[in-house]
Amino acid sequence: MLTRAGRTAGGPAVAAADGEPAAGADRDRLRPFLLPPITLSCSHEHAHMPGTVSISAATLYAVINDTWRSLQASGVPGLLIVNGHGENYVLSNVVQEANTAGSHVALFPAREDWHRAREAAGLKSSSAEDMHGGELEVSLLLHGAPHLVRDGIEEDDHDAPERPHLLTLGMAGYTQNGIIGRPSLGTAEKGKAILVSLSRSASSHLSLIGGN
Repeated sequence: MLTRAGRTAGGPAVAAADGEPAAGADRDRLRPFLLPPITLSCSHEHAHMPGTVSISAATLYAVINDTWRSLQASGVPGLLIVNGHGENYVLSNVVQEANTAGSHVALFPAREDWHRAREAAGLKSSSAEDMHGGELEVSLLLHGAPHLVRDGIEEDDHDAPERPHLLTLGMAGYTQNGIIGRPSLGTAEKGKAILVSLSRSASSHLSLIGGN
């Protein structure tokens, strides 16, 4: 799940999974180069929905691990993995293993980064309530790609804040249309505020892996 393309090798590589790379002064200062996207990841919880395609956790692990090894061989000091899909659990293991000999790989956004972004944007729903296709995700789409938000989605609010058996039942155990949250609360203004907050939060992660 690596996103975007670029060239300069003077700073850390910035890779993203279902999300956007950091932008602004910190990106320019560290001169990261941006990698192309891997558009398939671990969405097994959506397997009951026709058209869902996933790769195994082992495959995602191997791709990220091989990418980092290749970057290291080229003299790149660090890798920032930007992950927007909560079910890519294996990424945490990849990052922890990569950092046993020093801090070179970071996984972003962290839970605290998402929490900060939700507060900055004034989201009304909590992270537990807003699990999939709700206020946060619809706000991001309304800001960055409003043509992808279909008419009538504001009528699809669905509450399922308690999901103790998600790993066993998948999303089918808690929703029929894939939505857990309140898309009716989404706005473009909130989406912009979320991205601004996340861009600011990225600097602390980049500072740890930049090799400076």
